[in-house]
Amino acid sequence: MAAPTVLRDRLRLPVIASPLFIISNPDLVIAQSMAGIVGSFPSLNARPQSELRVWLTRITEELAKYDAIHPETPSAPYAVNLIVHKSNDRLDEDLSLIEEFEVPIVITSLGVRPDFNERIHAYGGIVLHDVIDNQFALKAIDRGADGLIAVAAGAGGHAGRLSPFALIQEIRAWFDGPLALSGSIASGDAVLAAQAVGADLAYIGSLFIATDEANAAPAYKQMIVDSAADDIVYTNLFTGVHANYLRGSIEAAGLDPADLPQSDPSAMNFGSGGDATAKAWRDIWGAGQGIGVLDKIEPVAEVTARLLAEYTSARERLSLR
Repeated sequence: MAAPTVLRDRLRLPVIASPLFIISNPDLVIAQSMAGIVGSFPSLNARPQSELRVWLTRITEELAKYDAIHPETPSAPYAVNLIVHKSNDRLDEDLSLIEEFEVPIVITSLGVRPDFNERIHAYGGIVLHDVIDNQFALKAIDRGADGLIAVAAGAGGHAGRLSPFALIQEIRAWFDGPLALSGSIASGDAVLAAQAVGADLAYIGSLFIATDEANAAPAYKQMIVDSAADDIVYTNLFTGVHANYLRGSIEAAGLDPADLPQSDPSAMNFGSGGDATAKAWRDIWGAGQGIGVLDKIEPVAEVTARLLAEYTSARERLSLR
């Protein structure tokens, strides 16, 4: 199956920037889309709920102005992430605004709602659902998702345990639709590798935390730069779902990363950004295992230019063999 037009014709690099809780804001999304990759943000980042209209208005207007000035290199589409979980008490309001603004791509997480998928399809949008195993992938497509985001081991934030090779090959055994891969991707070579194993796109998050536009504390950005794969801790303590965090931030909170208790998964809460949930991500910082290649904080435009140069070089290098 050919990739949908929205994921093919306006991308300069086959990359979706993942929606980062608290961190992704209009500045980051606009910069990502102008650079030719899909920019995204969780709807819950816009608080209070009324702020979501402000964000969507700004993003759509600024990208439209950019496209009018740069018709030869128009912006990539943007995406909004919906947490489809029972604790999200603003889900219906957020979806109504997504419909009103006809957001081109909706990324759904932590739940599948066929009725929501139908509403997004009704205005011409597409739905990508993130999954950590083949069972969840089957369920998502059966319930109307257009494509999948395979969240493999090593991804920042909520991540799976499976090797990207295992996860992609199991999904590709039955699914030929749009497929993105998440997990330790922080270079153009890794973007090409994601395609080599069967994905259409790379799904990148941690790389964009250490950018000028990201809404992250300066100390967080610097810790990303100073850390490597060995500094990532996988635990379900903070939200009830296993995720990858920076060791330094756990230690700064007075906890021993080597001796963290297990959390009760039934207590997980991904609602409208309550204090406990926000505090987990504000003070305990998420990151993926690919951060070891980062050595500085820089603008999104420079990050994407480097990715494109590396991606192009890797393709040329392999074509010579």
